[in-house]
This record gives sequence, C-alpha cells and structure tokens, in this order.
Amino acid sequence: MDRTELLNLYNSDLNKLLKASSKYIKEDVELCSILNARNGKCSQNCKYCAQSSHYNTEIESFPLVDIAAVKNAAIDAAKNHATRFAIVTSGKTPDESDFDTMLEMIKELNKIDGIKSCASIGILNEQQAQQLAAAGLKRFHHNINTAESYYPQVCTTHSFEERLNTCRLVKKYGMELCCGVILGMGESVEQRIEMALTLARIEPDSIPINILMPVKNTPFENYLDKIDEENILRTLAVFKIANPKSVLRFCGGRMRLSIEKQKLALKTCVDGIMIGNYLTKTGRNPQEDMKMIEETGRKISCLITSKAN
Repeated sequence: MDRTELLNLYNSDLNKLLKASSKYIKEDVELCSILNARNGKCSQNCKYCAQSSHYNTEIESFPLVDIAAVKNAAIDAAKNHATRFAIVTSGKTPDESDFDTMLEMIKELNKIDGIKSCASIGILNEQQAQQLAAAGLKRFHHNINTAESYYPQVCTTHSFEERLNTCRLVKKYGMELCCGVILGMGESVEQRIEMALTLARIEPDSIPINILMPVKNTPFENYLDKIDEENILRTLAVFKIANPKSVLRFCGGRMRLSIEKQKLALKTCVDGIMIGNYLTKTGRNPQEDMKMIEETGRKISCLITSKAN
C-alpha cells in the first residue's frame, strides 16, 4: 500500500480498520524477554531516554553484568514460555572492552533449551556484525524509533541513516532483524504512516512497538498527552497491514493501554509480547500476561529444541 491508502485506512472507522488488520495476525502469540545487561551513562542525547548522560534522571548505572546472570535470567524467561531472550546494553555502540564477553553470552544463550538468542547492543560496524553472526546470534534488535523526517527532533548525536545501516548489516550477515518504534514522542499521524512504510522497506522479522513512558528530567517528560489509546490502536493496525509478515510485538509502555484494549489488539493486530521487566521500568507479571492471552482465545508459541543446558 502507498502513503495515501494507509493514511485513509488510519482515519477510517476504527472497527473497520481493526477488522482489516485482523486478517494478518499469526496463529500463536510469541513471547520474548530481555535483561538490562548494562545501564546508564549513555553518550547519546535521545530525548526520551532515562539512560542518557545528557539528562539528570537519577537512575542507577552499572557495568556489564556477568555471564551467569544472563544465563540465569534466560532460564527463568524460558520457564515463563519466552522463546527469545535478549541482552540489552546502553551506549551508542558495543563497548570494545565488553564485546568479547557479549559474544560469550550469546554462545551460552544458544545452549539453553527453548531459547533463541537476541541482542540489542547499539549501532554496529561490519566487523561487529560479522562476529555476532559467527557467535550464533539468532536475532539482532535495533529500532528506527521514529520517522526519518522527525528524527532530528528526537536525537542529534547520531543519524537515522546510521540506524538503517545497522539494520542492513544484520540482514547481510544472515541474522534475523527486530526493528520497531516508540510512539507518542510528538510525531504526526502522517509520520506514523512514514514509519510503517519505512519498516515495510526494511522487512524486519519482528516489529517491537513501544509507547513513550515519559521520564522526569528528559525533554519529553511532559509528553504523556501526545498519543491516546485510540491512536495507539490505529497505529498498531496500520503497522500490521503494512507489514503483514512481521511479528508485531507489544513492548515498553503497553500498560498505557487498558487490559481490554490490550486484548483487543491481541485479537486484531499484535502477534507478540515482551514479558517481564523492561530497561528502566517494571513490567507486568508474566502469569498475568499468559492469562490475558488465554482470554483472547489465542495460544502461546513454543520452541521445540534438543539443546543441552
């Protein structure tokens, strides 16, 4: 679909729009989980981020956690039916002093029954992408965050093109790509359509949808009113229609939707959920999420493997 068609759909009757997107949802709901493996002291000035050193958000900073902590967290995630587990680190790019340890973390994740390894460790160069693939990384996560036309309003310490180049490298070296957005940062409806079409060109395997949870002392701390429940649903539906083959995934900020609206999204446009805690915010109890999925009539996807711990 082109920009005009998607914009017309976005502005159409909500029930009609959700019915259209429901044609593309997957049979099962895929669960994933993450570990905040290095927190804070990021040099970048992303205006939404609690971890940026440009803002006094008073969060706890800590260095890279040890491999045992990653392995234990992944085993716990598998017990809660997550089939993918990601190590997530702050910073623009992987820290050279930590990168070899990250590679070992990935190798350990690949030994855990029921888990596929993921990583979200920043902007990559070619050598890093090649090394991650050689270590057996299954999926790399790197968001576009917002529309290219709006990007300078969100961050000026790196470019939109740098993010796109990382996505290209991930696919070049045969890894799956997880690439999504943060809604509610002041973007227009037209820019939400722009995001959907950019993702359609990138063709990610997974599209994580985050909804801004404003952080005190960041430039976006008063942006809670930039998107409401109805427009979140409209955006989700349009993203699904524009990206029918991708797993559309609820991530950070989804509790800005009522449980009933989350259920509606699961019935019409969302194929996955990140369970457990997020980076600097506490998530929902995984058991509650599994109950919610069951109440929609959908099943939780399972990964059958024969890997030894």
